[in-house]
Amino acid sequence: MSPNGDTRVSVCSRSFSANPILRQEVLARYRSVDFNESGERLDGERLVEFLRGHQKAIVGLEVIDGDLLDRVPELRVISKYGVGLDTLDLQAMAERGVRLGWTPGVNSRSVAELVLGVAISLLRHLSVLVPEVRLGEWRQPVGRCLSGKTVGIIGWGAVGRELAVLLAPFSCEILLNDVRVVDTKSLGPQIKVSTVDELLVNADVVTLHIPLGPRTAGFLDRQRMSLMKETAILINTSRGGVVDEDCLASMLREGRIAGASCDVFEHEPPKGSELLRLPNFLPTPHIGGSTEESYMAMGRAAILGLDDNEVPSIIANV
Repeated sequence: MSPNGDTRVSVCSRSFSANPILRQEVLARYRSVDFNESGERLDGERLVEFLRGHQKAIVGLEVIDGDLLDRVPELRVISKYGVGLDTLDLQAMAERGVRLGWTPGVNSRSVAELVLGVAISLLRHLSVLVPEVRLGEWRQPVGRCLSGKTVGIIGWGAVGRELAVLLAPFSCEILLNDVRVVDTKSLGPQIKVSTVDELLVNADVVTLHIPLGPRTAGFLDRQRMSLMKETAILINTSRGGVVDEDCLASMLREGRIAGASCDVFEHEPPKGSELLRLPNFLPTPHIGGSTEESYMAMGRAAILGLDDNEVPSIIANV
């Protein structure tokens, strides 16, 4: 018998629910587990009904706010499958004594590898050339190497630090910016702390790794984007709301920056977005953490979070 046989657990995440190994591992700890078998993200009344009667839950991108918690007062533990906390109202959880299980950084290598891949793709014009070749065209425009370039990393959390490790063989100069004080003694000679403006002016590649919150909504606006080189590329794998997407489309269309890639959008999917019509824009469908290895790491962290948790205070989303 499971040691937690009387506790009911709901697994809201679709990808967790579809993973047979993770299902077995959570069932080894809890006897009564309900999985999201719908294949759809749960929200509104469907999410309330799915959570009702459960003391613990594993959530992915589901929105948990005070209203939902009031409607499901029996829910006492929420364990996060993933690292972003912007869909969770931590203050509402704290006020109601609802505990949070959360392990930062478990998908950092997966996200960092995607950044590396799209940076090279943009520098070599792959977003334009691949569809052209499929259509029978045969152009060979000159691209640029990533090696030796200046990379600006905004957000020195787990992903930003992991990206710096992956960039080491490329001999890039790295400019970093973070709201927190960074221990410069731990940095290598090619890594320098910079202001946001200095970073944007000097970087060939700008990559965002910051949480979405009141201070970062619209963080990269027209004023800041206008500081970037015309040859620079921008990559956002953090949260869609940190970039002014209309402004980004304008900058790309006018040739004010050379290229951009977003794995995240303010509204997902980004139907009707002008960005999707621009040849120098490389969109991906929020797959930064979508690797087999990352799913397993996030899933196992979420299982542990059902038992290892605490009432949230102010937690940095890294």
